[in-house]
Amino acid sequence: MAKTSAIEKNNRRAKLAAQHAPKRARLKAIVMDQSVSDEERFAATLKLTEMPRNGAKTRVRLRCEVSGRSRGNYRKLKLSRIALRDLASSGQIPGMVKSSW
Repeated sequence: MAKTSAIEKNNRRAKLAAQHAPKRARLKAIVMDQSVSDEERFAATLKLTEMPRNGAKTRVRLRCEVSGRSRGNYRKLKLSRIALRDLASSGQIPGMVKSSW
């Protein structure tokens, strides 16, 4: 089980990223637009750097929903490899069977 503080920190980052996503997208569109003047693009870049770093989507870490583990996760299931194996072995994931030969 991961530290509760690490899980909560990641949840705060996710909430902040969702909150700042529209403004960040607008500013990035201005920065990437070649038809806009250089002064406006530079001003948009400065506004973008003034925004909180944890408001960026890339700062959010994919964590396991069960254990909070940050490594070895399956994106589709949002589970770590260890939690997935435990749940599959106990028969809690429909259609998934531990292979044996």
